[in-house]
Amino acid sequence: MHAASTDDGSPTSPVLAEPPVVALDDETAMHQGTSGAKAAALATAYRHGLPTVPGFVISTAAVERIAAGEPLADDVLTAWRELSEDGRRALVVRSSSTVEDLGDSSMAGRFESVVGVTGPEEFRRAVDVVVASRHEAAAGSGTLTGREPLAVLVQPLLVARSGGVLFGIDPVSGREDRLVVAAVEGGPDRLVTGEVDGDRYELDRTGRRTGVTRGDGGVRLRRPQLRALARLAERTAEVFGGPQDVEWAFDEEGRLRLLQSRPVTAEPRGRPLGPVLGPGPVAETFPEPLQPLEADLWVTPLREAIRQALLLAGTADATAVDASPVVTVLGGRVAVDLDLLEPRQDTPRLRDRLDPRPRLRRLRASWRVGRLRSALPALAQDVLASADHVLAGVPVLSTLTDRQLVAVLHRVGPALVSVHAHEVLMGMLVDPEAPRLTGVSAAMRALARSRQAGLPDAEIVATNPVVLALAAPGICRFPQLPPEVEAPESPPPGDDGDAGLLREALRLRARWLQEVTARVAWTLGERLTRAGRLPRAEDVRGLRLTDLGAGIHDGDRELRPEFVEPEEPLPARFRMGDTGRPIAVGGTGGGTGAGGGTGSGPVDHGDDPPAGAVLVVRTLDPSLAPVLPRLAGLVAETGSVLAHLAILARESGVPTVVGFAGAVDAFAEGTVVRVDGATGAVEEETS
Repeated sequence: MHAASTDDGSPTSPVLAEPPVVALDDETAMHQGTSGAKAAALATAYRHGLPTVPGFVISTAAVERIAAGEPLADDVLTAWRELSEDGRRALVVRSSSTVEDLGDSSMAGRFESVVGVTGPEEFRRAVDVVVASRHEAAAGSGTLTGREPLAVLVQPLLVARSGGVLFGIDPVSGREDRLVVAAVEGGPDRLVTGEVDGDRYELDRTGRRTGVTRGDGGVRLRRPQLRALARLAERTAEVFGGPQDVEWAFDEEGRLRLLQSRPVTAEPRGRPLGPVLGPGPVAETFPEPLQPLEADLWVTPLREAIRQALLLAGTADATAVDASPVVTVLGGRVAVDLDLLEPRQDTPRLRDRLDPRPRLRRLRASWRVGRLRSALPALAQDVLASADHVLAGVPVLSTLTDRQLVAVLHRVGPALVSVHAHEVLMGMLVDPEAPRLTGVSAAMRALARSRQAGLPDAEIVATNPVVLALAAPGICRFPQLPPEVEAPESPPPGDDGDAGLLREALRLRARWLQEVTARVAWTLGERLTRAGRLPRAEDVRGLRLTDLGAGIHDGDRELRPEFVEPEEPLPARFRMGDTGRPIAVGGTGGGTGAGGGTGSGPVDHGDDPPAGAVLVVRTLDPSLAPVLPRLAGLVAETGSVLAHLAILARESGVPTVVGFAGAVDAFAEGTVVRVDGATGAVEEETS
């Protein structure tokens, strides 16, 4: 029988007609309302031939009577005598609540277990402890009431050589082609309580070891044991309809035993495919999620520009470039192919060392970059002049027809490709340590001085468009400038041929071209709203560029904006799963020093950190520029030493580390860390 419920759906006491004791090999034990989720899973596993340990369950109905003050029923004591051999065999007494071990919540560790129970009085006390833990768990939870049905699972204490936890998928990344095993000497209890770390094994689906991390209290598992665990993962997934989080043990005879099985609460993300991607190189440009029209206007030209730059410089194989997405958008978040843009640090295999082609490609690339070094400054000047010509040639938008506005959107695209491509090429020539005037620092100075003069933001943007370097591109009524800034001290701008200065000039032109298209798109959105074809002007963001153009040319065409649900921030490094979800992959460890010396302070993850804090963020959002002067350090999971914010931080004497994968999770708020802007090290300080 199952637990009853009230009209509002909250659980009530189970039906009292249920038997007080149910053996795990009894079909009745498979009912969660009688046995709780944990015991019901073991009963199901037994029915499917999985290697479980025998035992019995004190039913949810009997637990309600015990909780009300009744003594243990005779049937319970009889079951105890038989299983314990009159107290000669130690038992484990565990909770089995109907809210434990579920797909959306495991409630791991909230309920009590008592290990090594022998005599009858000790058994009674253990049952009372487990029953009382229902209310203790509720006291520490915002979701439990203390009235949830609870059963008590009783099994012999397994004398184990080794034990641990087996995950049917990677519990962190959701990667489905990988199994993760944590193993310790003896049973898994010390591991699940956090007493020891154990050894961590990464396996493929066949049980072949692909990685291992040794930890405290760990145990070395042999190949047959790893294969047996892989088979157990496969079988439990088949039985329960999805990957499982399994507690296991090898007994004294070396037999594998299933102690507990519950769904893995991590989201399955499939098997990783394709190149390593990451938001780092573009996170500063696009810190916020983009909608379809914004992606068409700005990401498409960027993709083509990077492709052209890589082929022109010869730094990537043409076949690899053609096969790559180069730049992709996932849930509005922009990422690039890091395999193309970042040099590989891994040791080449023997056949790769014997293959002369990669070395020849590098030689050709060096020769090309050498030739570009002399030609690029003049080319960049021409591109700047061409971009300025395009910008100057855009008439007052209110004087243009709808079709002319669409034509502007298409005309700006090639200009963006050219500016982005030369910006990428100029970046190859920039000395990251050389001081230079950045677009962000110039923008902060212009904004601070203009506000001191009492100018409104609209007039500031019109007279000093450099301030747009402080606002991320977006189709909106007006760009959002930071509310408070201080004019920073910056080095002299340098000569006209300085690679760093030219790169900054190209980045500014790209931002201005983006802003032109944003204003054009907003104007079209307002006109379509007045015509009754869109509910709101901002809904134009949900259109594709081709659909917008077709709708302008055909006034009867229905416009259907389709907005992208913003994705959570992307991992610093990931590969796409075959389910279309990102799967995080490990980086090279640590980060890249971006200068600024060394500094220490408490970690802060917010956008308004206190003075002396070390700001640890996922991306180098330009809106953080005003807070830099008061920081003791800056750490970003993404970005490069040439990012605006990294340069500005370095100029402000703020120790800066970029490309530190997993930094936000690795350093909790309040943790005091030391940041080394030279080596890229970020270390927790101990008192």
